[in-house]
Amino acid sequence: MIEMPAGITGSEDAYDDAVWEILGQTYTLKQASEASMAWHARFPAGTFVPPHVHPTQDEFIYVLSGRYDLWLDGKESVATAGDLVRMPMGIPHGIFNKSDADATSLFWVAPTRSLKELFARIHNVPDPAEVIRIAAEHEVDFLPPPQ
Repeated sequence: MIEMPAGITGSEDAYDDAVWEILGQTYTLKQASEASMAWHARFPAGTFVPPHVHPTQDEFIYVLSGRYDLWLDGKESVATAGDLVRMPMGIPHGIFNKSDADATSLFWVAPTRSLKELFARIHNVPDPAEVIRIAAEHEVDFLPPPQ
């Protein structure tokens, strides 16, 4: 079991010194335990996470700045600063920054499962097809592109 110590992760700090670069986005780990994992995310303009499903985790986004265009359970929506996005386990979702500015947010999942290991494995992997292949080994299933 991963135990979470009490404490504060500073605004510029990473829990366990974990910072991942994943397909143009920066994820800074803020907390991790068996029950949940949280990370600060910076999505530069034009970056995205294609539609996918977490079959064993609920996922959340608290938007700090900017705008996210979302595809959530087959519907398009927009989240901006102060909004909380709820993505229940098993529900397909995609996250896009279609704006011309960075978007920042706090993401978290519950339970953690093997997401921390996934992020470590796909850190600096430049090939999206390889990221998708590795993700499937960690209970994150990317959907095929629309026909």
